[in-house]
Amino acid sequence: MIDLVLFDLDDTLHDDTQACLLAGMESAEEVARERGIDARQLADAYAREAARFWHGITAEQLRTKLARLRETMWERALAEVGIADPALARRTAERYYLLRKKYFALFPGALELLEEQRTRGRRLGILTNGFAETHVEKIALLGLAEAVDATFFADDTGLLKPDPAFFEYACERLGVPPKHAAMVGDRYDRDIAGALAAGMTAIWLNVRGEDLPADAPPPHATVTAFSGVGRALEIAAARSRNG
Repeated sequence: MIDLVLFDLDDTLHDDTQACLLAGMESAEEVARERGIDARQLADAYAREAARFWHGITAEQLRTKLARLRETMWERALAEVGIADPALARRTAERYYLLRKKYFALFPGALELLEEQRTRGRRLGILTNGFAETHVEKIALLGLAEAVDATFFADDTGLLKPDPAFFEYACERLGVPPKHAAMVGDRYDRDIAGALAAGMTAIWLNVRGEDLPADAPPPHATVTAFSGVGRALEIAAARSRNG
């Protein structure tokens, strides 16, 4: 009964949070050596700016280049440590983007799970609020480009999770109705709520140990590590078959 599995990318198939924190700290240390400021303070300021942006991203922002948006985040972070220098913000944003690549790594077992799902005859897709501008390269560097049938980016479609239309669009493109599709993601408010609203099976990879929001419908399964995703999918599929 599950003929398609859609995966979120960041913090679902790979540890994007760790990559961002490490690259942010390394970038901040370079600025600290040049300007004599506290590297940790700058890195923390950037992490807050990035979290604020991704939490509140809007469809209108999808029309702006992510590189420019990242410059703005670094500009605001630098302002928090007393530096007003747009050129430095631009340079630091560029360095951050380059440094982050060396920290990209899939969660253990990610490729094996995708291969297993394909042997079960399921179609596979990646559904992300990330920008094609950066995520096409990220997916290639992670070795995922050939492991899935399609990728769906927010800026390409003009749609954002948790809008159920984004999930429905991906299902339609891959030729599977939502009731026969599953979504695996780490964010309840984006991945799980949107998938449930679209009528999909929802598997919550709750890597941060978050509580289910009050009065929110539960996912079909919750796991706390990527290693549990495969079993959760099969249990959900069995329940679906048994009605």
